[in-house]
Amino acid sequence: PLADDILDISAIASLRGIHDERSHWRIGSTATWSEIIEAELPPLFDGLKEAARQVGGVQIQNAGTIGGNLCNASPAADGVPPLLALDARVEIADTTGGRSVALADFILGNRKTALQPGQLLTAILVPKPAHAARSHFLKLGAREYLVVSIVMVAATLEIEAGRVRAARIAVGACSPVARRLPLAEAVLAGKPCDATLGELLRAEHLAVLAPIDDVRASAEYRLDAALTLARRVLNHIGAQA
Repeated sequence: PLADDILDISAIASLRGIHDERSHWRIGSTATWSEIIEAELPPLFDGLKEAARQVGGVQIQNAGTIGGNLCNASPAADGVPPLLALDARVEIADTTGGRSVALADFILGNRKTALQPGQLLTAILVPKPAHAARSHFLKLGAREYLVVSIVMVAATLEIEAGRVRAARIAVGACSPVARRLPLAEAVLAGKPCDATLGELLRAEHLAVLAPIDDVRASAEYRLDAALTLARRVLNHIGAQA
């Protein structure tokens, strides 16, 4: 038997759906991965859709929710890197009202979030970028599907006149929480956005990561794979742009 009471929130209509709300998109916390995959969204969300396709199999995608993925707070949660690269915020509510916090401030560690007793994650808020934007996501595992990540990389690039105006890159499964790469983002600013963009990245740009050795991979392998995946993600976006 379960030790705690369980509250089923799946029938609350206000927690579902994906809505364009002028300055941002609002993704309800109980929106499923299948709903995200099928939604008509701009190229900004391509990375999140790629991540959604990597979450388990179709049965899990039909039942699993984006809010559940965040609240589980696994270092290998597929949804976190693309949402970090989207500069997402999360909406939290309780009986006194609601507030939003940056996703980077919501996930505090392995299985730890900023949620307090009596609080509920109600939505994910994705701001609209200042320029045309594209994103991409790649995941490395022991096999192609139904696998826990060894490394994940997501990136969002804002592009104007063929150049990178803003870059956001996030790496998962290489630290207790997924991390942005500020050094890499700074290097990309103002550079031509083409299929060789990723070659600007160097190992030192991943200095914020703190991978561990475990049964899936060594820390050294994870760092090398993260650099390779980050380069491939950026080259893909550059080629598309």
